[in-house]
Amino acid sequence: MPIPDLPGEIIPKHSQQESWLKSSVARICQLENERFPGSQPVSFGTRDLLKLESQDFWVCEKSDGVRVLMFVLFDQRGQRVFLIDRHNTYREVIGLFFPHHENPMNSLRNTLVDGELVIDVDPRTRRETTCFLVFDCLVVDDQNVMSRPLDKRYGRLNEWFYKPYAKMIRDHPHVADSQPFDIKVKEIRSAYNVEQVFSIDIPALQHGNDGLIYTRVNTPYSPGTDSNVIKWKPPTENSIDFKLILRFPPLPSSASQPDFRAKPIFLLHVWCGDQNGVPRYEQYDEMYVDDDEWEKMKASGEQFDDRIVEVHWDSCVKGWRMMRFRDDKPNGNHKNVVENIITSIADGVEKETLLSRSNHIRAAWKARQGVSNQNPTLLPTRPPPPPSGHPAASSVARSSQPIPQAELRYGPLQTSQWSKVAGPKNLFGFER
Repeated sequence: MPIPDLPGEIIPKHSQQESWLKSSVARICQLENERFPGSQPVSFGTRDLLKLESQDFWVCEKSDGVRVLMFVLFDQRGQRVFLIDRHNTYREVIGLFFPHHENPMNSLRNTLVDGELVIDVDPRTRRETTCFLVFDCLVVDDQNVMSRPLDKRYGRLNEWFYKPYAKMIRDHPHVADSQPFDIKVKEIRSAYNVEQVFSIDIPALQHGNDGLIYTRVNTPYSPGTDSNVIKWKPPTENSIDFKLILRFPPLPSSASQPDFRAKPIFLLHVWCGDQNGVPRYEQYDEMYVDDDEWEKMKASGEQFDDRIVEVHWDSCVKGWRMMRFRDDKPNGNHKNVVENIITSIADGVEKETLLSRSNHIRAAWKARQGVSNQNPTLLPTRPPPPPSGHPAASSVARSSQPIPQAELRYGPLQTSQWSKVAGPKNLFGFER
């Protein structure tokens, strides 16, 4: 499925307007910094099966699109709308208006919602439509709701943000024609209804799917990496974002000149955080590219070097294989995230195992509701394990066992021999 280009006019970097917008977002979110305020999920592992039973989670499909926040700004100039991507870049979008929930003649005030921009493709006409799928909110009509649980945030998102807008579109069809993209609220279900996500929600999609997202109900919205938001993918589809660096062998006629017509080494560099504001990377592993793939790369005329690339582990070739470029991301995954994803690959949970736990998740959820209605202080912390003969019993047993000893040929981190500031000028006959 195609990935959308972000609409809108980019606010110039380091401009006075960008600085003011970032400080405005930090102020309404009550944050001490001006970084991207969105939350980031952690990867799903076997240990999380018991977490789904011991705590209330909602689940939805993970759309394959571009993650953005929408900032509805209201000031003396009126209402303006901006999209904020993971680079923390702001784009002003023209043509959108959000009415107030109490009086549609008035404007919705400062609001910040979280979502995914996708391209829907009509299966019959193949017509493409850009759509913004909203799944959470931080601020609505000047009210910060980040400290509230997910069900309360979701209710406020629907009642104050989406329903007044949807009614305006229904009552004034000509307005819909001028919108830069459609807006919808993503369907969210209780964790024990995950089978409905697989059988109903995902087949009905007109855009790509990239797994599931579990979000704990009774926790606040937390910017940055949040262990209460869990991303599930089948183990074979777990992916990592690295920076791709190409290293070419020397020309046969000149050892000091690279041979750009030869097949290079495709190095994967892992992000180690920023140092003095500059991203720091270390060489981590190599990406497997066969000769046919290399010929297609050359024929494309596209730049491959020094870009963020999404890869998955191919057990057949015992190497990383390229999936796509992620130009929407400012950096690859941090080295700590990489280690966690690799653990998830080794400790992954298949779809069948996830589905087999649904009855236990439902029973635990209902038990908590029953006890909560009688005495909120007696909430169970852990449901009983499944019967030994149940197919899910092996999953619970496996969760208490050590992580399988996968052949981690791609880690742990070591000092890079390819460092640009150290190491030999020639390595294995290659010119650095």
